[in-house]
Amino acid sequence: MRIDKYLWCVRYYKTRNIATIACKKGHIRVNDTVVKPGRNIYPMDKIGVRINQINYQLTVQDIPKSRVGAKLVDIYRIDTTPKSEFEAQELLKYSKDYYREKGEGRPTKKDRREIDDFLETDKKDD
Repeated sequence: MRIDKYLWCVRYYKTRNIATIACKKGHIRVNDTVVKPGRNIYPMDKIGVRINQINYQLTVQDIPKSRVGAKLVDIYRIDTTPKSEFEAQELLKYSKDYYREKGEGRPTKKDRREIDDFLETDKKDD
């Protein structure tokens, strides 16, 4: 089975076209080599998929005949993604909470006071 079709069948991508584009961009690796969308996969191949800044790692157990339900995905793959990948995503999410969204405009009076208080405490520490 083609790698793009397999990733669509086991629900890593919503459409086959998105899976194909990810292969062309080099986000998919099979046995540590970047592959094209037409590359055939076989049981016991190790696949690396980069989605939303997380490097998923999985091992092919079996080849599905067509797209499978979410509850049946574990029959066809073993997820070997380390927990550290998800922890790094959580840290990234917390670091982005502080910054204002683009287009929110000028700081409010409350925001300005908080900034002033923060800057004043910095000067007192020096």
